[in-house]
Amino acid sequence: MLRRLALFDLDNTLLAGDSDHAWGEFLISKGYADEATHRSRNDAFFRDYEQGYLDIHAYVAFTVAPLIRLSAAKRNSLLAEFVAEVVRPMIGAAARQLVARHREQGDYCAIITATNDFVTTPIAREFAVDALLATELEQSGGHFTGKILGIPCFQSGKVSKLEQWLQSAQFEFKLADSVFYSDSINDLPLLERVAEPVVVDPDSRLLRTAEERGWRTISLRE
Repeated sequence: MLRRLALFDLDNTLLAGDSDHAWGEFLISKGYADEATHRSRNDAFFRDYEQGYLDIHAYVAFTVAPLIRLSAAKRNSLLAEFVAEVVRPMIGAAARQLVARHREQGDYCAIITATNDFVTTPIAREFAVDALLATELEQSGGHFTGKILGIPCFQSGKVSKLEQWLQSAQFEFKLADSVFYSDSINDLPLLERVAEPVVVDPDSRLLRTAEERGWRTISLRE
């Protein structure tokens, strides 16, 4: 019997907040980014994301810029602080329990997120998922270049990246039999492809779509 694939968006779905935006605020707090200019641009990119027209390449270049000259050791040290101080408080019991229930049912659990793999790899470990599909950062000589490697895991690219991964996966999953949890209208392309789309604390546009289509809506906020 084939295992079912359970897919989870990360930011504002499993997390009660956006790790990408929070990372920018964290870099400001640690003195690695200018408060006025970085916050203004970070907020503008976040508004673009909410409206569904984020330039993912420009945003990744902006996000990575403060890290380009840092060593891997320093990057990882900052990331560990970020997860401990900022991310863990964003993880509620209901989100942990949701993923745990799917694991107990024998489902193969994967987080699929537009946020880059550097930031999200330790977050995925917090949820003990089987796989992470994220926007991958290009590196050269051990340093980030500010460019995306391969397909951005965003909007329709999330579907393309997932299909690419499914072709190489050691298990024979069927996207048409899977379940996907998301909060964002940006994930509509993938929500439309799965057997069971579940809307989690949705934005207003996705809520309207869910109501029109009769999709299940849940909350993971305590």
